[in-house]
Amino acid sequence: MRRTAASAAALAGALLLAACGSGGDDAKADLSVSGAYMPQPVSDMAAGFLTVANDGGAADRLTSVTSDVAGSVTLHETVGSSMREAASLEVPAHGRLVFRSGGSHLMFEMLKRKPRQGETVDVELHFAQSGTVKVAIPVKPATYRPADGH
Repeated sequence: MRRTAASAAALAGALLLAACGSGGDDAKADLSVSGAYMPQPVSDMAAGFLTVANDGGAADRLTSVTSDVAGSVTLHETVGSSMREAASLEVPAHGRLVFRSGGSHLMFEMLKRKPRQGETVDVELHFAQSGTVKVAIPVKPATYRPADGH
Protein backbone atom coordinates (compact mmCIF):
# COMPACT_ATOMS: atom_id res chain seq x y z
CA MET A 1 0.00 0.00 0.00
CA ARG A 2 2.86 2.35 0.91
CA ARG A 3 4.52 1.74 -2.49
CA THR A 4 1.25 2.53 -4.35
CA ALA A 5 0.77 5.80 -2.45
CA ALA A 6 4.38 6.84 -3.12
CA SER A 7 4.00 6.00 -6.83
CA ALA A 8 0.75 7.94 -7.04
CA ALA A 9 2.32 10.97 -5.33
CA ALA A 10 5.33 10.85 -7.66
CA LEU A 11 3.07 10.61 -10.71
CA ALA A 12 0.90 13.49 -9.52
CA GLY A 13 3.99 15.61 -8.89
CA ALA A 14 5.39 14.82 -12.35
CA LEU A 15 2.08 15.72 -14.01
CA LEU A 16 1.91 18.99 -12.08
CA LEU A 17 5.45 19.93 -13.07
CA ALA A 18 4.79 19.03 -16.71
CA ALA A 19 1.65 21.16 -16.76
CA CYS A 20 3.50 24.13 -15.27
CA GLY A 21 6.58 23.80 -17.46
CA SER A 22 5.09 23.05 -20.86
CA GLY A 23 2.97 26.17 -21.13
CA GLY A 24 1.28 24.66 -24.18
CA ASP A 25 0.40 26.62 -27.29
CA ASP A 26 -2.47 28.29 -25.48
CA ALA A 27 -0.11 29.92 -22.94
CA LYS A 28 1.20 32.52 -25.39
CA ALA A 29 -0.29 35.27 -27.50
CA ASP A 30 -1.35 34.42 -31.07
CA LEU A 31 -1.73 37.79 -32.82
CA SER A 32 -3.25 38.77 -36.17
CA VAL A 33 -4.14 42.16 -37.64
CA SER A 34 -7.21 43.03 -39.72
CA GLY A 35 -9.24 45.99 -40.91
CA ALA A 36 -6.25 48.35 -41.18
CA TYR A 37 -6.67 51.72 -42.90
CA MET A 38 -5.47 55.31 -42.83
CA PRO A 39 -7.68 58.15 -44.03
CA GLN A 40 -5.69 60.27 -46.50
CA PRO A 41 -4.08 62.97 -44.35
CA VAL A 42 -4.94 66.63 -44.88
CA SER A 43 -2.18 67.98 -42.61
CA ASP A 44 1.23 66.89 -41.32
CA MET A 45 -0.49 64.32 -39.08
CA ALA A 46 -2.56 61.24 -39.85
CA ALA A 47 -4.57 58.66 -37.94
CA GLY A 48 -4.43 54.90 -38.34
CA PHE A 49 -7.02 52.31 -37.48
CA LEU A 50 -6.85 48.51 -37.20
CA THR A 51 -7.78 45.54 -35.04
CA VAL A 52 -5.28 43.27 -33.32
CA ALA A 53 -6.86 39.92 -32.47
CA ASN A 54 -5.27 37.58 -29.94
CA ASP A 55 -6.39 33.97 -30.29
CA GLY A 56 -3.83 32.82 -27.71
CA GLY A 57 -4.17 32.15 -24.01
CA ALA A 58 -1.82 34.91 -22.82
CA ALA A 59 -2.18 38.67 -23.03
CA ASP A 60 0.40 40.83 -24.77
CA ARG A 61 1.06 44.57 -24.91
CA LEU A 62 1.48 46.82 -27.91
CA THR A 63 4.43 48.91 -26.74
CA SER A 64 5.19 51.03 -29.81
CA VAL A 65 4.62 51.54 -33.52
CA THR A 66 7.14 52.69 -36.10
CA SER A 67 6.82 53.77 -39.72
CA ASP A 68 9.23 55.35 -42.17
CA VAL A 69 6.49 57.77 -43.27
CA ALA A 70 6.36 59.58 -39.89
CA GLY A 71 8.79 61.09 -37.43
CA SER A 72 6.86 59.30 -34.69
CA VAL A 73 3.78 57.14 -34.27
CA THR A 74 2.00 57.31 -30.93
CA LEU A 75 -0.74 55.23 -29.34
CA HIS A 76 -3.82 57.16 -28.27
CA GLU A 77 -6.70 55.85 -26.22
CA THR A 78 -10.08 57.35 -25.46
CA VAL A 79 -11.00 57.41 -21.79
CA GLY A 80 -14.48 58.71 -21.16
CA SER A 81 -14.81 61.62 -23.56
CA SER A 82 -11.14 62.58 -23.70
CA MET A 83 -8.19 61.31 -25.69
CA ARG A 84 -4.75 60.71 -24.21
CA GLU A 85 -1.45 59.27 -25.32
CA ALA A 86 -0.72 55.79 -23.97
CA ALA A 87 2.70 54.26 -23.34
CA SER A 88 1.33 50.82 -24.26
CA LEU A 89 -2.00 49.07 -24.73
CA GLU A 90 -3.01 45.54 -23.78
CA VAL A 91 -4.18 42.89 -26.20
CA PRO A 92 -6.09 40.56 -23.88
CA ALA A 93 -5.91 36.78 -24.15
CA HIS A 94 -8.68 35.57 -26.47
CA GLY A 95 -9.57 39.21 -27.08
CA ARG A 96 -8.98 42.21 -29.33
CA LEU A 97 -7.39 45.63 -29.28
CA VAL A 98 -9.46 47.83 -31.57
CA PHE A 99 -8.33 51.16 -33.00
CA ARG A 100 -11.38 52.89 -34.51
CA SER A 101 -12.52 56.32 -35.59
CA GLY A 102 -13.79 58.14 -32.51
CA GLY A 103 -11.88 55.80 -30.20
CA SER A 104 -8.37 54.53 -29.68
CA HIS A 105 -6.12 55.14 -32.68
CA LEU A 106 -2.58 55.42 -33.98
CA MET A 107 -1.34 58.97 -34.52
CA PHE A 108 1.28 59.48 -37.23
CA GLU A 109 3.07 62.72 -36.39
CA MET A 110 5.63 64.77 -38.33
CA LEU A 111 4.78 63.12 -41.65
CA LYS A 112 7.78 62.98 -43.95
CA ARG A 113 5.37 62.84 -46.89
CA LYS A 114 1.59 62.79 -47.21
CA PRO A 115 0.42 59.33 -48.21
CA ARG A 116 -2.17 59.43 -50.99
CA GLN A 117 -5.32 57.41 -51.48
CA GLY A 118 -4.49 54.05 -53.06
CA GLU A 119 -1.01 53.83 -51.53
CA THR A 120 -0.04 51.75 -48.52
CA VAL A 121 1.90 52.79 -45.44
CA ASP A 122 4.24 50.21 -43.92
CA VAL A 123 4.22 50.02 -40.13
CA GLU A 124 5.80 47.81 -37.54
CA LEU A 125 3.77 46.99 -34.44
CA HIS A 126 6.08 46.19 -31.52
CA PHE A 127 4.71 43.85 -28.84
CA ALA A 128 6.21 43.06 -25.44
CA GLN A 129 6.06 39.27 -25.91
CA SER A 130 5.36 38.59 -29.58
CA GLY A 131 8.00 40.84 -31.11
CA THR A 132 7.33 42.81 -34.28
CA VAL A 133 4.36 42.44 -36.62
CA LYS A 134 4.61 44.20 -39.98
CA VAL A 135 1.45 45.64 -41.53
CA ALA A 136 0.82 47.45 -44.83
CA ILE A 137 -1.96 49.97 -44.09
CA PRO A 138 -3.99 51.03 -47.14
CA VAL A 139 -4.66 54.76 -47.52
CA LYS A 140 -8.37 55.47 -48.03
CA PRO A 141 -10.25 58.69 -48.86
CA ALA A 142 -10.17 61.28 -46.04
CA THR A 143 -13.91 60.70 -45.43
CA TYR A 144 -13.71 56.88 -45.47
CA ARG A 145 -15.80 55.04 -42.89
CA PRO A 146 -15.84 51.21 -43.04
CA ALA A 147 -19.19 49.46 -43.09
CA ASP A 148 -18.48 47.75 -39.76
CA GLY A 149 -17.94 51.11 -38.03
CA HIS A 150 -14.34 50.23 -37.24
